[in-house]
Amino acid sequence: MLRLILAILLRRLIVVIPMLLIVSVMIFVILRLLPVDPIAMIISPTALPDEVEAMRAYHGLDKPIPVQYLIWIGNVFQGDFGNAISFRDSVMNLIAETLPVTIELALFALFFAIVIGFGAGLYMFHVRGTVRETVADVTSIGMLSLADFLWALILMLLVGVQWKLLPFSGRYGPEFIAPDITGFIFLDAIITLNGPLLLSALEHILLPALALALAFAPLIMRVLKASLSEVMTEDYITLARLRGIGEKRILLRHALKNGVLPTLTLVGVQFGFLFGGTLLIEIIFAYPGLGNLMVRAIRNTDLPVIQMAALTYCVVVLASNTVVDVFYVVLNPKLRKE
Repeated sequence: MLRLILAILLRRLIVVIPMLLIVSVMIFVILRLLPVDPIAMIISPTALPDEVEAMRAYHGLDKPIPVQYLIWIGNVFQGDFGNAISFRDSVMNLIAETLPVTIELALFALFFAIVIGFGAGLYMFHVRGTVRETVADVTSIGMLSLADFLWALILMLLVGVQWKLLPFSGRYGPEFIAPDITGFIFLDAIITLNGPLLLSALEHILLPALALALAFAPLIMRVLKASLSEVMTEDYITLARLRGIGEKRILLRHALKNGVLPTLTLVGVQFGFLFGGTLLIEIIFAYPGLGNLMVRAIRNTDLPVIQMAALTYCVVVLASNTVVDVFYVVLNPKLRKE
């Protein structure tokens, strides 16, 4: 099994590295071709032409685009992501501070989406052929028609403003000073045994994570229901019924094991969209993650930050797809034999 997993990872790595290089070229060139001057955004309007050129030379913007790219990608391979133009910090530090925030948000959203999606999907399958199935189908379609930012606004207005049940701004309460250990606030709070900080962080992440989850869960529930409906017509299910096994046991011990595979594939593919969807959610809830950083960098035309943040999104999506491929092979005996 370990040899099989390593073989999958090696094959994915052979594909991923050229893909990332192509994406990095596209991002770098497109940003350089935009009719904007990042130096003009930060330098004084009264600066002399020599001062402007000196600033451009300092950030390497005076060289041809191919030369700029080769210098940049060479530094990236050495672990040097460059310096931000407007944030007065290294890009590495900015990414390291914000990426854990977005990963936490995406993982919480994925957890809520799986719980809601699997629970509702099993219920939709259970009530098939009844009036409740129609109600559940209409409800899932209605949920699917609402984008994550609309769910964010609804949750903010109802739960945050109207009912005042949960906070809807920031990562944790202003009275806390987060420990700087791993960058993951929940893990750091557990390491330092800081219960109040852990509770505050949980309260602050619930609404943005639910907004993402409620937009993603309908896909899971509908695919799971369709997969189970197809699996329940297989011969081995009929044989289990003839042996007198109850429907509940057939569903949980036989059908679900095979019916969950297409759903798992969907979760892996859609996780990239969920991770990318954190950008708008972070802006709405003032959540200090990678998406929030990227939007601020776009406002300031901070090219080093924009290109590295965009490339980081690509790396996370490709990594998540690789993890799903591994799980799919592990759970599917047919693929293991192949």
